[in-house]
Amino acid sequence: MDIKILVPVANGSEEIETVIIVDMLRRAGIQVKVAGESEIITCSRGVKIIPDILIESIVEEDHFDAIVIPGGNQGVFNLNRNEYLQSICKRHKDKNVTFAALCSATTLLTQQKIADPGSFITSHPSVKDLFEGYQFVDEEVVEDGHIITSQGAGTAFAFALHLIEKFCGSEIADKVSKDIVLK
Repeated sequence: MDIKILVPVANGSEEIETVIIVDMLRRAGIQVKVAGESEIITCSRGVKIIPDILIESIVEEDHFDAIVIPGGNQGVFNLNRNEYLQSICKRHKDKNVTFAALCSATTLLTQQKIADPGSFITSHPSVKDLFEGYQFVDEEVVEDGHIITSQGAGTAFAFALHLIEKFCGSEIADKVSKDIVLK
């Protein structure tokens, strides 16, 4: 399997969401690259994460099958204004790569014009009023075209399994789910 997924993080990213996404995708055999705005990321609850690479070190030749963004209001704010990530997202959007966002990270997809107006999305309910012009759906995981969104830390496992099923198939998703005794 040669699936490559980028998970960008910034100071203030949600640690539960980040770790569940990265852990679950790696259990499925997906190559996950955690890219940070700095060498050490202090997450929303003070947990520190050491990224694999700096966002600014990702070169134009680097291609990912998906860009998966964890939430955390401050982290999303920081990622949304990161010029390097903006360039990476634009380059990948032009190639119809899958973009996935958890919790408040859905706002990045709309603000950066990655999700098309009128598309179906979900997010943490606290930010749903920010999606004028989009079809907000109150479900754990919503997929519309090349966009996958989810609601929050409590839906992180469902979100990760949805991604695994999309890229690896239901058999691998079931195996990962059973391996961690997720019921």
